[in-house]
Amino acid sequence: MERLMQYVWQHRLLLQSDMVTVDGRRVSVIDPGWLNTGAGPDFFNAKIRIGEHLWAGDVEVHVRASDWHRHGHDGDIAYDSVVLHVVDCDDTSVHRSNGEVIAQMRMACSPEFHARYHELVDRADIDLPCAAEIATMDSLRLSDWLTALAYERVYSKAGHIEELLKRYAGDWEQTCYVVLARALGFSTNSEPMERLALSLPLHFLRKHSDSITAIEALFFGQGGFLEDAPKCDPYVERLVSEHRFFAHKFSLKPLQPLGWKMGRMRPHNFPHRRVALLARMVASDFRMVGRMVKTFDIDELRGLFRQPLDGYWANHFVFGPGSERIYDSLSRSSADILIINVAVPMMVAYGNSHGDESMVTRAMELLQELPAESNSIVALFNSAGLKSVDAFTSQAVIQLRRQYCEVRKCLYCRLGHRLLAQRARR
Repeated sequence: MERLMQYVWQHRLLLQSDMVTVDGRRVSVIDPGWLNTGAGPDFFNAKIRIGEHLWAGDVEVHVRASDWHRHGHDGDIAYDSVVLHVVDCDDTSVHRSNGEVIAQMRMACSPEFHARYHELVDRADIDLPCAAEIATMDSLRLSDWLTALAYERVYSKAGHIEELLKRYAGDWEQTCYVVLARALGFSTNSEPMERLALSLPLHFLRKHSDSITAIEALFFGQGGFLEDAPKCDPYVERLVSEHRFFAHKFSLKPLQPLGWKMGRMRPHNFPHRRVALLARMVASDFRMVGRMVKTFDIDELRGLFRQPLDGYWANHFVFGPGSERIYDSLSRSSADILIINVAVPMMVAYGNSHGDESMVTRAMELLQELPAESNSIVALFNSAGLKSVDAFTSQAVIQLRRQYCEVRKCLYCRLGHRLLAQRARR
């Protein structure tokens, strides 16, 4: 409740006619001040006219006026700068440490405002409480919010890349290798893929990249895949032998069970093929970042991720009997997801690091050229009238869902703000 009251004050959602102190003086807000997230009054440096006098100071917000005493503010000189106490329940007067009375105002919001707030924030049984009103949003405001969300999501990913880059002392390819490995897990196996990549640094693998069998043996052995693989398979026998050699030479131990998932998954998405593809990329002289930043053509970027699998994995999904058919390493849509989650944020991080704004701009434009993703979040907003026409929009709605809807941060969502503002002034 107190957070809601802070929100109403911060965004000036009260009608001027409702702003009166408990002793009848008119209140006019020139500047609400800036929200304090640390210790001390809730809003610093506000400018408020109370009656005939202009005040500059702080504002404190409480559900009950008696919270002032309950929290010990009456004896705390840090709160002597408060010029207005905003409350929901005026159950007592409040004073500074020297006994001076502080002006107090009741916050009057419509019942519809409170009902809508609790419907948005507290109704866990409603998947998208604002669904019925999304289609009525002003198109310009909605477009601005979606643009901000798309940039917010991409820059969040780029920020993670920059943190990894610090960890790896500016090694862009090692950083890209870890990011790519995680992305190849496609959510379901992203954690195991990342842990596997972290256990086998790129500089170590490059020493053995002249042998695809050696690279595959390291990946499958460290990933725990060889333990249950059929030993009568000649290919498996070679991998086991190779891994045994490397394990002895470098004191390698298979990771603790990584929790690979295969249930309710199409064979094309089994982790075996994703690991095999990562091994192929490493064995093919891994220079992904260098290639990404030199091309802005979507088909060329797709080609970086759709490197063909030959040999055993050309027609196998797991260890054991294979198929007569040769399969693509990745579908076109899967390659597009890798462009979204690897190429675009890598290019943004690289452009920011090198002061190349044109690269950042072009990376964001790639999202507008790619088709929208197909997932439950995109479908949810599509059904509510917010259509994803490209990957730029689908990334925006994913950010909206993950960072605002699911954590019920409706107060910080521009859609939620508009809905609440309309009701606050009724």
